[in-house]
Amino acid sequence: MRTDDLLQKALNLEWLSAEEGVFLFENAGTAELMHVGNRLRQHHVPGNIVTWIIDRNSNTTNVCVANCKFCNFYRRPGHGESYITSIEEYKQKIEETFRFGGEQLLLQGGHHPDLGLDYYCNLFRELKSLFPRLKLHALGPPEVAHITKLEKSTHYEVLKALHEAGLDSLPGAGAEILDDRVRRLISKGKCGADEWLDIMRAAHQLHITTSATMMFGHVETNLERMEHLEKIRRVQSEKPEKAKGFLAFIPWPFQDEDTILKKLKRARNTCTGDEYIRMIAMSRIMLPNVTNIQASWLTVGKAVAQICLQAGANDFGSIMIEENVVSAAGARFRFTSNGIQDAIREAGFQPQLRNQQYEFRELPEEIEQQQLDRKALMVD
Repeated sequence: MRTDDLLQKALNLEWLSAEEGVFLFENAGTAELMHVGNRLRQHHVPGNIVTWIIDRNSNTTNVCVANCKFCNFYRRPGHGESYITSIEEYKQKIEETFRFGGEQLLLQGGHHPDLGLDYYCNLFRELKSLFPRLKLHALGPPEVAHITKLEKSTHYEVLKALHEAGLDSLPGAGAEILDDRVRRLISKGKCGADEWLDIMRAAHQLHITTSATMMFGHVETNLERMEHLEKIRRVQSEKPEKAKGFLAFIPWPFQDEDTILKKLKRARNTCTGDEYIRMIAMSRIMLPNVTNIQASWLTVGKAVAQICLQAGANDFGSIMIEENVVSAAGARFRFTSNGIQDAIREAGFQPQLRNQQYEFRELPEEIEQQQLDRKALMVD
């Protein structure tokens, strides 16, 4: 294999095998990968616009029986700090989100042993009744798998009921690395790789838009990273013709602060800025059928995320009015709406507010000062 041949193959929008991806990742220079990643970005999303979104990452519950070794957020059933978010709390959070210019709730939680399909359907219906213009980007394949198990049902039927109750789109949560060797080591209580992929297939059959993610930099190999990208690409190719499927791919490095993986000395976050930039470029190279690639400023910081915009990323994600899970493991970066736009402009691009469907939105005029006054959202 030669890097030049593989880079040209990528520019021709041909599918690289996992082995070819590993060879490129381990042998091509960062500048070469960035150059090709950027050219592919311009093919898929021409121009100088970088999108971003205002939303809130809230949690239905922190009770979880999955026992993931990288998660500091969850509490076991019966723990003194366990909770289920009340409707009154949701009302306060959603009203604040609207005041800050958002229209979407990214709603996720743990694998609560007592919260089944009726609970989530009733919750979604009530939230949509109270806030008809609210968009619910909710749950994720592991939670759908957990609900399906509780109900002794099928992924399709569970997703159909959730969609009818108000689910607008399905996040790509819980993908970690889509390899069961890795999942047994870090998230044994979650669904396996094949089930995660099958749930996304079912969502696409229902024309529910989704995203895909990858949390890397712990116990996986480079080959397992590239196989993960191969699997995402294959599921995207299988979607119905008029379904949008995976609207975006978002990779981020494992955050290790106080995690069991780090305490047991099984893994720690050693991902450098250079490695993250290379993974953004490889995501663009390996996923020619996924339009949007997002840079995770939350986990890598402003400067590295800005460089990623020259390496294949075309989206800067959310200002995250609230985020509890990744932050609990060490992610400390924050943005205001002004700050995220300034960061995009500093990188040489034009910021554009979007919704979850990657449709452009007008920026509400009244949000700016409110967000600047909100200390929790200031960039560290």
